[in-house]
Amino acid sequence: MESSLMKCPHCGKTNRIPAVAAGHPRCGNCRRDLPWIVAAGDADFPLVAEKSSVPALVDFWAAWCGPCRMVSPVLDKLALERAGEFKLVKVDVDTSPGLSKRFDIQAIPTLLVIKNGAVAARQAGAPPAAALRSWLDAALSAAPR
Repeated sequence: MESSLMKCPHCGKTNRIPAVAAGHPRCGNCRRDLPWIVAAGDADFPLVAEKSSVPALVDFWAAWCGPCRMVSPVLDKLALERAGEFKLVKVDVDTSPGLSKRFDIQAIPTLLVIKNGAVAARQAGAPPAAALRSWLDAALSAAPR
């Protein structure tokens, strides 16, 4: 599991963002919540997404997928707007065949919201930004199944 670097959208300071942590990332300089965007694969997915301290929005995608490239910036923007509320976990289906099979990914992009280790919501395809935002709001406010 790697950590990534992220520039704070509030003060511009660079912060190291861990893939796994208790709580959620905050800027070391201004202490504001940071978007939590990480990659996961077959080996580290249980720790990164299913045992996450906040709900995980999992994006199953591929580099060659046009709709995935359209959805990705919208997801990044939601992670920025809702910093501290969820962790965005990106799973490349080409390098994580086990997860694709486990979650029966038939089309990409496919989005899952995982809360307390359980899939709370699922969305296949590339909906418009407003529909994606509404779906995420409903998924985050719903109780896990």
